[in-house]
Amino acid sequence: MDTLRDLKPKESAIITQMNSQGKIKRRLIDMGITPGTRICMQRTAPLGDPVEFWVRGYKLSIRKSEAKKIYIEKV
Repeated sequence: MDTLRDLKPKESAIITQMNSQGKIKRRLIDMGITPGTRICMQRTAPLGDPVEFWVRGYKLSIRKSEAKKIYIEKV
């Protein structure tokens, strides 16, 4: 399965499931990262971390370590 970490700039995907737990999972859900949501990778920070995504009408930056726990289906 692909993860958010596998997306390249301007690629879109649908979130299928999350493998995070505890406070991190709650924070991601509060920010709109839920199964069935469309997400688009925008860019990577100059040093490679964090990664910026467009989700639910706003830009969201998350760490690569969090992105690799979010599974997607590329559109």
